[in-house]
Amino acid sequence: MIDLTDIERGINAVSALFERTRAQNRPAFWPYYPIGYPDYETSLQIIIAMAEAGVDGFEIGMPFSDPLADGPIIQAAAQRALENGVTVRACLRAVSELRANGVRQPMMMMGYLNPLLAYGLEAFVRDARAAGADGIVVPDLPPEEGTELAEFCQRESMALPFFLAPTSTAERIALVAERATGFIYVVSLTGVTGMRSALPDDLVSFVARLREHTHELPLVLGFGISQPAHVSAIKPLVDGFIVGSALVRAGAEGAETVRSLVEALCLAARN
Repeated sequence: MIDLTDIERGINAVSALFERTRAQNRPAFWPYYPIGYPDYETSLQIIIAMAEAGVDGFEIGMPFSDPLADGPIIQAAAQRALENGVTVRACLRAVSELRANGVRQPMMMMGYLNPLLAYGLEAFVRDARAAGADGIVVPDLPPEEGTELAEFCQRESMALPFFLAPTSTAERIALVAERATGFIYVVSLTGVTGMRSALPDDLVSFVARLREHTHELPLVLGFGISQPAHVSAIKPLVDGFIVGSALVRAGAEGAETVRSLVEALCLAARN
């Protein structure tokens, strides 16, 4: 069993991750994967396989019935996980089991606000920290409404990123830069998650606009990244990237299929 006292925890773990990857002149790879797809045990095997393949951190997906920011692949996976009986509590148990099985990378709990409210925000942050998570990502929580959760996260030294999109105003960018902790989640396009053949043409100018306000806070790009060529293209722009839909689709074929894709994405990030 892994001794969590031997590794960085919480927001310190997230900060240390970006210090390492910046020193290596590469973006950090944060795969997203939902607990319970295609079933509970297989989802844990897939995450362990990704950890062994060398990813830098994880977004641990908590399934929800109305995942408004997600495209059809993740929507279908979330529905399957719910049908498999996966709850918020089961996702916390999964993090504990992943730690017990040697996963050392930082883990962010990724989920929507309603299930967290039903669980209780303060209790969730406390239990997530106890399980071995290092932060929380809530796609439908704007910074203006995130004060309470931010206070609980600060108390437990947990990271709480917020989101920016191409439509974000200068005022919103400044607000997120002030309130986000750990990193800023940069949405590459207007739309939902999913696999795209190409990244947006205005991505370079969009990220440059963000850098004017965000300074040293890491920028982690998500939505649409699905292949090594995408990773090679975004390497000079951002501090990290998230891949979700492509990994979930691969997950239907099992852990080894996911491992192969992850190894290719890791290679692109490092070369």
